[in-house]
Amino acid sequence: MSLPKVALFIYPDIPIFHFSVPHTIFNAEIEGEKLFEVNTFSLDGLAVRTEKSILIEAHGDLAMMQDADIIIIPGWNDLHHKPDEHLLTALKLAHQKEIKIVGLCYGAYPLAYAGLLNHRHITTHWAGVCDFKQKFPCVSVDKDALYREDAGIITSAGTGAALDCCLYLVKKIYGAKIANKISRLMVIPTHREGGQAQFIEQPLSTLTYDSEINHLLDFLRQNLSRSHTVDSLATSIHMTRRTFTRHFKHATGVSVIRWLNNERLRSAAELLESTDYSIEKIAEATGFNNTVLFRRLFKQKYGTSPNHWRQNFSHQ
Repeated sequence: MSLPKVALFIYPDIPIFHFSVPHTIFNAEIEGEKLFEVNTFSLDGLAVRTEKSILIEAHGDLAMMQDADIIIIPGWNDLHHKPDEHLLTALKLAHQKEIKIVGLCYGAYPLAYAGLLNHRHITTHWAGVCDFKQKFPCVSVDKDALYREDAGIITSAGTGAALDCCLYLVKKIYGAKIANKISRLMVIPTHREGGQAQFIEQPLSTLTYDSEINHLLDFLRQNLSRSHTVDSLATSIHMTRRTFTRHFKHATGVSVIRWLNNERLRSAAELLESTDYSIEKIAEATGFNNTVLFRRLFKQKYGTSPNHWRQNFSHQ
């Protein structure tokens, strides 16, 4: 199976962070296997220098866009002048061919100049929202969203949100497990939902400084379907309830119940993606004896229902 092709646009004085975020995430390897074929391209196919004078080689010119599955415009550094017409024409053609186009941070500007964002819902860096609205009154800007997807076009807010946006794309294509592995490799939080609840899901730590708590966490992960109480867990490691709750929160950063719910919901999300189990069966398998409670907590954490999650991220 051929890998999804990512075409990453480079331009003179490109901020190195804006370039490195998509370049690093889409070049990540899991167990030695590449997930994407990543190529850089420039207006004329020539190398460009970043704002810090670092030379970045181009693999091709604008023609490379038309053979891509995903085109990424990583930021933009001239908000007051219309981009090169050849770039705008190439963007329009790619959109007509239903190639996914991503504008990270101020990368929304070239897309708007190309007319691709008219009557669309988008987001961009908060500092540019007023200017953007003045220049492009036909575009609906969500100033609070981390990223938005509308009709095959994805836009993100400021620099940090580019990480979330790129992980979102990985998740759409490969599922949450792979996206989580990449986030852990990069030592960053798992992606935040963009146009829904702006939660931040920290990767659940496998190890803490406390060996007793580590053994308990391993036990809990392997027995999520069982009923656990704070008292029973405290007894299992020979601590009083008060001492146990203090030790647990100090080691993990969260309460026992919150940790359990987070781990159960993470496991449920993976089952929604990888199995055809009913919602009731998944709730039971992950320790939620009450399906109504499961649905409520899932919606509270992920900003969407279990059924909608499965529709978006199932990879069977």
